[in-house]
Amino acid sequence: MARRQFAHHEAVSAVVPGEDGYSAAVAVKALDGMGAPQFHKILDGQTFKTASDADDAATLQLECLIDVDAEGQLSWAPAAN
Repeated sequence: MARRQFAHHEAVSAVVPGEDGYSAAVAVKALDGMGAPQFHKILDGQTFKTASDADDAATLQLECLIDVDAEGQLSWAPAAN
């Protein structure tokens, strides 16, 4: 599990189980500790056989996360061409 801290939130690599395997995700929680984390599935349409593989993929994507806004929404770096 990888972790990044922003102004008002922390984001961690996460996994969401599904019928066809596991999805890579980012869980976002306010730094004040209030409320449940918000899970954002990433890498749409891509599933992994193991939770470990999904977490590894989420960890790589977390490096491209540039911010989490006040509502907990993710902002990504533009894709390099």
